[in-house]
Amino acid sequence: PMSIFNKVRELFYGRPKKLASNSTRAERGQYGEDLAADYCKRTLGFQVIARNWRYKRDELDIICVDAGVLVFVEVRARAANALVGGYHSIDAHKKRVLQRGSKAYINQLQNPPKHVRFDVIEVSLSDDGEGDVRHYGNVPLFSKHYTTSHESRY
Repeated sequence: PMSIFNKVRELFYGRPKKLASNSTRAERGQYGEDLAADYCKRTLGFQVIARNWRYKRDELDIICVDAGVLVFVEVRARAANALVGGYHSIDAHKKRVLQRGSKAYINQLQNPPKHVRFDVIEVSLSDDGEGDVRHYGNVPLFSKHYTTSHESRY
């Protein structure tokens, strides 16, 4: 479940503001996740059901529902001038972590959904503190057993 702090912050501040130029790595990551969650809700029309869901040492950034499909969203915040974009920064190890975490999440649900999907949201952070959001829907991460047959609509 989303923390009370995140809910209150959202209530008071609405959409995340610009990032300070002297921000820490953690602040940039949090800002990227806030922008991504906002984008999921307002732009994609997803229902955000969990943020930063933890299983042992694994963490899932954002978990949503999109038209009955359970969507696991991995957020990759990167400097706009980074050599490797966020989407391409997901290596085999990270994929295993995400698979493990998502299976653990599904296993603890009373009524697991028939369809699950994996999306990536890349947040490109410019020097002036603006975040540019890119959504990659239905990234092939799960085995055929886990994935849905339909393509993402975005």
